Amino acid sequence: MTAGSAAATRPHNRRQIIVEAAGQVFSARGYHAASMEEIAAGVGISAAALYRHFPNKYALFAECANGMVDELVEVLDEWPAEAALPDVLLALVRVTVSHRTSGGLYRWEARYLERADRQVLRAKFGHVVERVTGLVRREHPGADERLRAVAALGAIGSITMHHTSIAQRRVEELLLTSALRVAATDPAAAARGTPPVELPAPPVPRTRRAEILAAAIPLFARDGFANVTNGQIAQAVGLAPSAIYRHYPGKVDILVAACLQAAALLAQAVDRTLHRVTDPREAVDALAAAYVAYCFEHNALTSVAEAEVAGLPDDLRRPLILAQREHIAVWEQQLRAVRPELDPRQARLLVHAGFGVVVEAGRALRWQDAPGRRDTVTALVTAALTL
Repeated sequence: MTAGSAAATRPHNRRQIIVEAAGQVFSARGYHAASMEEIAAGVGISAAALYRHFPNKYALFAECANGMVDELVEVLDEWPAEAALPDVLLALVRVTVSHRTSGGLYRWEARYLERADRQVLRAKFGHVVERVTGLVRREHPGADERLRAVAALGAIGSITMHHTSIAQRRVEELLLTSALRVAATDPAAAARGTPPVELPAPPVPRTRRAEILAAAIPLFARDGFANVTNGQIAQAVGLAPSAIYRHYPGKVDILVAACLQAAALLAQAVDRTLHRVTDPREAVDALAAAYVAYCFEHNALTSVAEAEVAGLPDDLRRPLILAQREHIAVWEQQLRAVRPELDPRQARLLVHAGFGVVVEAGRALRWQDAPGRRDTVTALVTAALTL
Protein backbone atom coordinates (compact mmCIF):
# COMPACT_ATOMS: atom_id res chain seq x y z
CA MET A 1 0.00 0.00 0.00
CA THR A 2 1.39 3.40 -0.89
CA ALA A 3 1.62 6.32 1.49
CA GLY A 4 -1.15 8.04 -0.44
CA SER A 5 -3.55 5.12 -0.20
CA ALA A 6 -2.80 4.68 3.53
CA ALA A 7 -3.66 8.33 4.11
CA ALA A 8 -6.86 7.90 2.13
CA THR A 9 -8.03 5.06 4.37
CA ARG A 10 -7.03 6.74 7.63
CA PRO A 11 -10.15 7.84 9.55
CA HIS A 12 -10.60 11.58 9.52
CA ASN A 13 -11.58 11.45 13.20
CA ARG A 14 -8.64 9.32 14.32
CA ARG A 15 -7.88 11.60 17.26
CA GLN A 16 -11.43 11.27 18.60
CA ILE A 17 -11.33 7.50 18.15
CA ILE A 18 -8.11 7.43 20.20
CA VAL A 19 -9.64 9.56 22.97
CA GLU A 20 -12.72 7.33 23.21
CA ALA A 21 -10.63 4.15 23.31
CA ALA A 22 -8.24 5.63 25.87
CA GLY A 23 -11.12 6.74 28.07
CA GLN A 24 -12.36 3.17 28.21
CA VAL A 25 -8.93 1.86 29.18
CA PHE A 26 -8.36 4.54 31.82
CA SER A 27 -11.84 3.95 33.24
CA ALA A 28 -11.44 0.17 33.40
CA ARG A 29 -7.82 -0.12 34.52
CA GLY A 30 -6.94 3.18 36.15
CA TYR A 31 -4.51 5.82 34.99
CA HIS A 32 -1.32 4.17 36.17
CA ALA A 33 -2.17 0.64 35.07
CA ALA A 34 -3.10 1.76 31.55
CA SER A 35 -0.36 1.88 28.93
CA MET A 36 0.01 3.70 25.64
CA GLU A 37 0.70 0.35 23.98
CA GLU A 38 -2.60 -1.09 25.23
CA ILE A 39 -4.51 1.99 24.06
CA ALA A 40 -2.83 1.89 20.65
CA ALA A 41 -3.67 -1.78 20.25
CA GLY A 42 -7.30 -1.03 21.05
CA VAL A 43 -7.40 1.51 18.23
CA GLY A 44 -5.50 -0.76 15.84
CA ILE A 45 -2.45 1.44 15.44
CA SER A 46 1.14 1.30 16.62
CA ALA A 47 2.35 3.07 19.73
CA ALA A 48 4.51 5.25 17.50
CA ALA A 49 1.40 6.36 15.62
CA LEU A 50 -0.33 7.13 18.91
CA TYR A 51 2.55 9.37 19.97
CA ARG A 52 2.09 11.39 16.80
CA HIS A 53 -1.25 12.50 18.19
CA PHE A 54 -0.34 12.78 21.88
CA PRO A 55 3.17 13.42 23.24
CA ASN A 56 2.65 11.30 26.37
CA LYS A 57 0.08 9.41 28.42
CA TYR A 58 -0.75 12.40 30.59
CA ALA A 59 -1.68 14.58 27.61
CA LEU A 60 -4.01 11.85 26.37
CA PHE A 61 -5.50 11.38 29.84
CA ALA A 62 -6.14 15.12 30.24
CA GLU A 63 -8.03 15.23 26.95
CA CYS A 64 -10.06 12.16 27.95
CA ALA A 65 -10.97 13.79 31.24
CA ASN A 66 -12.51 16.75 29.43
CA GLY A 67 -14.40 14.77 26.79
CA MET A 68 -17.68 14.00 28.54
CA VAL A 69 -17.89 17.18 30.59
CA ASP A 70 -17.39 19.29 27.47
CA GLU A 71 -20.37 17.52 25.90
CA LEU A 72 -22.41 18.01 29.07
CA VAL A 73 -21.65 21.74 29.03
CA GLU A 74 -22.42 21.97 25.32
CA VAL A 75 -25.78 20.23 25.59
CA LEU A 76 -26.73 22.34 28.61
CA ASP A 77 -25.91 25.56 26.79
CA GLU A 78 -28.15 24.51 23.91
CA TRP A 79 -31.22 24.59 26.18
CA PRO A 80 -32.87 27.96 26.88
CA ALA A 81 -33.18 29.25 30.43
CA GLU A 82 -36.89 28.40 30.50
CA ALA A 83 -36.30 24.72 29.63
CA ALA A 84 -37.98 22.17 31.87
CA LEU A 85 -35.91 20.12 34.31
CA PRO A 86 -36.98 16.72 32.85
CA ASP A 87 -35.92 17.77 29.35
CA VAL A 88 -32.51 19.00 30.50
CA LEU A 89 -31.85 15.98 32.70
CA LEU A 90 -32.78 13.61 29.87
CA ALA A 91 -30.24 15.35 27.64
CA LEU A 92 -27.60 14.90 30.35
CA VAL A 93 -28.58 11.25 30.78
CA ARG A 94 -28.10 10.61 27.07
CA VAL A 95 -24.65 12.20 27.01
CA THR A 96 -23.62 10.22 30.11
CA VAL A 97 -24.92 6.92 28.73
CA SER A 98 -23.04 7.52 25.47
CA HIS A 99 -19.85 7.81 27.57
CA ARG A 100 -20.72 4.90 29.82
CA THR A 101 -17.56 2.88 29.23
CA SER A 102 -15.20 5.82 29.61
CA GLY A 103 -16.92 8.05 32.15
CA GLY A 104 -15.71 6.14 35.19
CA LEU A 105 -12.41 8.00 35.16
CA TYR A 106 -14.12 11.14 36.48
CA ARG A 107 -15.05 9.80 39.87
CA TRP A 108 -11.62 8.65 41.01
CA GLU A 109 -8.96 8.97 38.32
CA ALA A 110 -9.30 12.76 37.86
CA ARG A 111 -7.22 13.17 41.01
CA TYR A 112 -4.20 12.31 38.86
CA LEU A 113 -4.66 15.49 36.85
CA GLU A 114 -2.22 18.29 37.53
CA ARG A 115 -3.61 21.07 39.68
CA ALA A 116 -4.35 23.54 36.87
CA ASP A 117 -6.08 20.88 34.77
CA ARG A 118 -8.07 19.70 37.77
CA GLN A 119 -9.27 23.25 38.43
CA VAL A 120 -10.43 23.60 34.82
CA LEU A 121 -12.31 20.31 35.03
CA ARG A 122 -13.87 21.30 38.35
CA ALA A 123 -15.05 24.60 36.87
CA LYS A 124 -16.76 22.81 33.99
CA PHE A 125 -18.57 20.42 36.30
CA GLY A 126 -19.41 23.40 38.49
CA HIS A 127 -21.15 25.01 35.52
CA VAL A 128 -23.25 21.87 35.05
CA VAL A 129 -24.14 21.74 38.75
CA GLU A 130 -25.12 25.40 38.90
CA ARG A 131 -27.36 25.13 35.84
CA VAL A 132 -29.15 22.08 37.23
CA THR A 133 -29.39 23.74 40.66
CA GLY A 134 -31.16 26.70 39.06
CA LEU A 135 -33.72 24.37 37.49
CA VAL A 136 -34.26 22.50 40.78
CA ARG A 137 -34.70 25.81 42.59
CA ARG A 138 -37.30 26.95 40.06
CA GLU A 139 -39.31 23.71 39.88
CA HIS A 140 -38.78 22.28 43.38
CA PRO A 141 -37.87 25.17 45.68
CA GLY A 142 -36.95 24.35 49.24
CA ALA A 143 -34.05 23.20 51.35
CA ASP A 144 -30.81 21.69 50.00
CA GLU A 145 -31.45 22.68 46.37
CA ARG A 146 -27.81 22.43 45.34
CA LEU A 147 -27.32 19.16 47.21
CA ARG A 148 -30.38 17.70 45.49
CA ALA A 149 -29.01 18.78 42.11
CA VAL A 150 -25.63 17.20 42.83
CA ALA A 151 -27.29 14.01 44.08
CA ALA A 152 -29.48 13.81 40.96
CA LEU A 153 -26.37 14.11 38.81
CA GLY A 154 -24.77 11.39 40.95
CA ALA A 155 -27.66 9.06 40.14
CA ILE A 156 -27.15 9.75 36.43
CA GLY A 157 -23.37 9.39 36.58
CA SER A 158 -23.63 6.03 38.32
CA ILE A 159 -24.12 4.34 34.94
CA THR A 160 -20.42 4.81 34.25
CA MET A 161 -19.45 2.76 37.32
CA HIS A 162 -20.87 -0.65 36.45
CA HIS A 163 -21.51 -2.96 33.49
CA THR A 164 -25.11 -4.09 34.01
CA SER A 165 -26.53 -4.73 30.54
CA ILE A 166 -29.94 -3.15 29.85
CA ALA A 167 -31.53 -1.72 26.70
CA GLN A 168 -30.47 1.91 26.30
CA ARG A 169 -34.00 3.30 26.27
CA ARG A 170 -34.81 1.55 29.55
CA VAL A 171 -31.54 2.82 31.07
CA GLU A 172 -32.51 6.36 30.14
CA GLU A 173 -36.00 5.95 31.61
CA LEU A 174 -34.75 4.51 34.89
CA LEU A 175 -31.99 7.07 35.38
CA LEU A 176 -34.20 10.01 34.47
CA THR A 177 -36.98 8.91 36.82
CA SER A 178 -34.48 8.28 39.61
CA ALA A 179 -32.78 11.67 39.14
CA LEU A 180 -36.11 13.52 39.04
CA ARG A 181 -37.24 11.87 42.28
CA VAL A 182 -34.01 12.92 43.96
CA ALA A 183 -34.35 16.49 42.68
CA ALA A 184 -37.94 16.75 43.95
CA THR A 185 -37.36 15.23 47.40
CA ASP A 186 -37.69 17.28 50.56
CA PRO A 187 -34.87 15.65 52.58
CA ALA A 188 -36.06 17.05 55.90
CA ALA A 189 -39.52 15.54 55.53
CA ALA A 190 -38.30 12.29 54.00
CA ALA A 191 -35.64 11.80 56.68
CA ARG A 192 -38.16 11.55 59.51
CA GLY A 193 -38.11 8.09 60.96
CA THR A 194 -34.71 7.17 59.53
CA PRO A 195 -33.73 3.98 61.35
CA PRO A 196 -30.81 4.18 63.79
CA VAL A 197 -27.60 2.63 62.57
CA GLU A 198 -25.08 0.67 64.60
CA LEU A 199 -21.84 0.42 62.67
CA PRO A 200 -19.04 -2.01 63.41
CA ALA A 201 -15.80 -0.27 64.24
CA PRO A 202 -12.59 -1.14 62.42
CA PRO A 203 -10.26 -3.24 64.56
CA VAL A 204 -7.99 -1.30 66.89
CA PRO A 205 -4.45 -1.54 65.47
CA ARG A 206 -2.81 -3.65 68.17
CA THR A 207 -0.17 -5.21 65.91
CA ARG A 208 2.47 -3.66 63.69
CA ARG A 209 0.71 -5.08 60.64
CA ALA A 210 -2.54 -3.37 61.66
CA GLU A 211 -0.69 -0.11 62.36
CA ILE A 212 0.77 -0.17 58.86
CA LEU A 213 -2.66 -0.71 57.36
CA ALA A 214 -4.21 2.08 59.44
CA ALA A 215 -1.45 4.48 58.37
CA ALA A 216 -1.61 3.53 54.69
CA ILE A 217 -5.35 4.00 54.18
CA PRO A 218 -5.49 7.81 54.59
CA LEU A 219 -2.35 8.16 52.44
CA PHE A 220 -3.92 6.08 49.64
CA ALA A 221 -7.16 8.07 49.93
CA ARG A 222 -5.41 11.43 49.77
CA ASP A 223 -2.75 10.83 47.12
CA GLY A 224 -3.82 7.69 45.24
CA PHE A 225 -2.26 4.28 45.65
CA ALA A 226 0.30 4.70 42.86
CA ASN A 227 1.64 7.96 44.30
CA VAL A 228 2.27 6.64 47.82
CA THR A 229 5.61 5.02 48.59
CA ASN A 230 6.50 2.42 51.17
CA GLY A 231 8.80 5.03 52.63
CA GLN A 232 5.87 7.34 53.34
CA ILE A 233 3.90 4.54 54.95
CA ALA A 234 6.89 3.49 57.03
CA GLN A 235 7.48 7.07 58.15
CA ALA A 236 3.86 7.38 59.28
CA VAL A 237 4.33 4.32 61.48
CA GLY A 238 7.84 5.16 62.65
CA LEU A 239 9.57 2.29 60.84
CA ALA A 240 12.43 1.95 58.41
CA PRO A 241 11.07 1.35 54.87
CA SER A 242 12.63 -2.11 54.75
CA ALA A 243 10.66 -3.12 57.86
CA ILE A 244 7.38 -2.90 55.88
CA TYR A 245 8.34 -6.10 54.04
CA ARG A 246 8.37 -8.11 57.26
CA HIS A 247 4.61 -7.56 57.46
CA TYR A 248 3.48 -7.19 53.82
CA PRO A 249 5.25 -8.66 50.76
CA GLY A 250 4.53 -5.49 48.80
CA LYS A 251 2.51 -2.30 48.72
CA VAL A 252 -0.25 -3.97 46.74
CA ASP A 253 -0.79 -6.40 49.61
CA ILE A 254 -1.50 -3.44 51.90
CA LEU A 255 -4.07 -2.23 49.39
CA VAL A 256 -5.73 -5.64 49.20
CA ALA A 257 -5.89 -5.77 53.01
CA ALA A 258 -7.57 -2.34 53.02
CA CYS A 259 -10.14 -3.44 50.44
CA LEU A 260 -10.88 -6.66 52.36
CA GLN A 261 -11.32 -4.70 55.57
CA ALA A 262 -13.79 -2.37 53.81
CA ALA A 263 -15.77 -5.33 52.45
CA ALA A 264 -15.87 -7.01 55.87
CA LEU A 265 -17.05 -3.88 57.70
CA LEU A 266 -19.78 -3.27 55.13
CA ALA A 267 -20.97 -6.88 55.33
CA GLN A 268 -21.17 -6.63 59.11
CA ALA A 269 -23.12 -3.38 58.86
CA VAL A 270 -25.64 -5.01 56.50
CA ASP A 271 -26.05 -8.05 58.76
CA ARG A 272 -26.73 -5.88 61.79
CA THR A 273 -29.14 -3.71 59.82
CA LEU A 274 -31.27 -6.46 58.34
CA HIS A 275 -31.43 -8.33 61.62
CA ARG A 276 -33.75 -5.63 63.01
CA VAL A 277 -36.17 -5.08 60.08
CA THR A 278 -39.55 -6.70 59.50
CA ASP A 279 -40.56 -5.83 55.91
CA PRO A 280 -38.87 -5.06 52.55
CA ARG A 281 -39.57 -1.32 52.55
CA GLU A 282 -38.07 -1.01 56.01
CA ALA A 283 -35.15 -3.11 54.77
CA VAL A 284 -34.46 -0.73 51.85
CA ASP A 285 -34.61 2.28 54.18
CA ALA A 286 -32.31 0.55 56.65
CA LEU A 287 -29.83 -0.49 53.97
CA ALA A 288 -29.68 3.09 52.71
CA ALA A 289 -29.12 4.45 56.21
CA ALA A 290 -26.42 1.88 56.94
CA TYR A 291 -24.59 2.52 53.66
CA VAL A 292 -24.65 6.28 54.16
CA ALA A 293 -23.43 5.94 57.74
CA TYR A 294 -20.70 3.55 56.63
CA CYS A 295 -19.50 5.95 53.90
CA PHE A 296 -19.39 8.91 56.28
CA GLU A 297 -17.75 6.92 59.08
CA HIS A 298 -15.16 5.15 56.94
CA ASN A 299 -14.76 7.58 54.04
CA ALA A 300 -11.02 7.11 53.54
CA LEU A 301 -11.37 3.34 53.59
CA THR A 302 -14.32 3.27 51.18
CA SER A 303 -12.75 5.69 48.72
CA VAL A 304 -9.59 3.60 48.60
CA ALA A 305 -11.53 0.38 48.09
CA GLU A 306 -13.74 1.80 45.32
CA ALA A 307 -11.03 3.76 43.55
CA GLU A 308 -8.24 1.22 43.46
CA VAL A 309 -9.89 -2.17 42.88
CA ALA A 310 -9.81 -1.78 39.09
CA GLY A 311 -6.03 -1.55 39.06
CA LEU A 312 -5.44 -4.80 40.99
CA PRO A 313 -4.30 -7.99 39.26
CA ASP A 314 -7.21 -10.30 38.41
CA ASP A 315 -6.41 -12.90 41.07
CA LEU A 316 -6.34 -10.27 43.81
CA ARG A 317 -9.40 -8.44 42.53
CA ARG A 318 -11.64 -11.51 42.25
CA PRO A 319 -12.59 -11.93 45.95
CA LEU A 320 -13.27 -8.20 46.21
CA ILE A 321 -15.56 -8.22 43.19
CA LEU A 322 -17.35 -11.25 44.63
CA ALA A 323 -17.91 -9.43 47.93
CA GLN A 324 -19.27 -6.42 46.05
CA ARG A 325 -21.68 -8.58 44.06
CA GLU A 326 -22.93 -10.26 47.21
CA HIS A 327 -23.56 -6.86 48.79
CA ILE A 328 -25.47 -5.59 45.75
CA ALA A 329 -27.49 -8.82 45.61
CA VAL A 330 -28.85 -8.07 49.09
CA TRP A 331 -30.03 -4.63 47.96
CA GLU A 332 -31.44 -6.07 44.75
CA GLN A 333 -33.51 -8.67 46.60
CA GLN A 334 -35.02 -6.15 49.01
CA LEU A 335 -35.68 -3.54 46.32
CA ARG A 336 -37.48 -6.05 44.09
CA ALA A 337 -39.68 -7.04 47.00
CA VAL A 338 -40.72 -3.37 47.24
CA ARG A 339 -40.89 -2.85 43.48
CA PRO A 340 -41.82 -6.19 41.88
CA GLU A 341 -42.12 -4.55 38.43
CA LEU A 342 -38.31 -4.38 38.30
CA ASP A 343 -36.30 -7.25 36.88
CA PRO A 344 -32.92 -8.08 38.50
CA ARG A 345 -30.87 -5.93 36.13
CA GLN A 346 -33.15 -2.93 36.51
CA ALA A 347 -33.01 -3.23 40.29
CA ARG A 348 -29.23 -3.49 40.12
CA LEU A 349 -29.02 -0.33 38.01
CA LEU A 350 -31.09 1.57 40.59
CA VAL A 351 -28.96 0.27 43.45
CA HIS A 352 -25.92 1.71 41.72
CA ALA A 353 -27.85 4.96 41.24
CA GLY A 354 -28.31 5.06 45.00
CA PHE A 355 -24.59 4.53 45.49
CA GLY A 356 -23.93 7.39 43.05
CA VAL A 357 -26.13 9.65 45.13
CA VAL A 358 -24.11 8.84 48.26
CA VAL A 359 -20.75 9.50 46.60
CA GLU A 360 -21.65 12.83 45.01
CA ALA A 361 -23.75 14.14 47.91
CA GLY A 362 -21.02 13.14 50.35
CA ARG A 363 -18.39 14.89 48.28
CA ALA A 364 -20.54 18.02 48.06
CA LEU A 365 -20.74 17.98 51.86
CA ARG A 366 -16.99 17.27 52.05
CA TRP A 367 -17.99 14.25 54.16
CA GLN A 368 -18.36 16.60 57.13
CA ASP A 369 -20.53 14.68 59.54
CA ALA A 370 -22.66 17.51 60.94
CA PRO A 371 -25.96 16.62 62.68
CA GLY A 372 -28.67 15.57 60.27
CA ARG A 373 -26.47 15.21 57.21
CA ARG A 374 -26.55 11.43 57.20
CA ASP A 375 -30.35 11.53 57.38
CA THR A 376 -30.49 14.03 54.51
CA VAL A 377 -28.33 11.89 52.24
CA THR A 378 -30.25 8.76 53.25
CA ALA A 379 -33.48 10.45 52.19
CA LEU A 380 -31.97 11.23 48.77
CA VAL A 381 -30.78 7.64 48.36
CA THR A 382 -34.21 6.17 49.10
CA ALA A 383 -35.73 8.69 46.68
CA ALA A 384 -33.42 7.38 43.96
CA LEU A 385 -34.57 3.81 44.58
CA THR A 386 -38.26 3.84 45.35
CA LEU A 387 -41.51 5.27 43.97
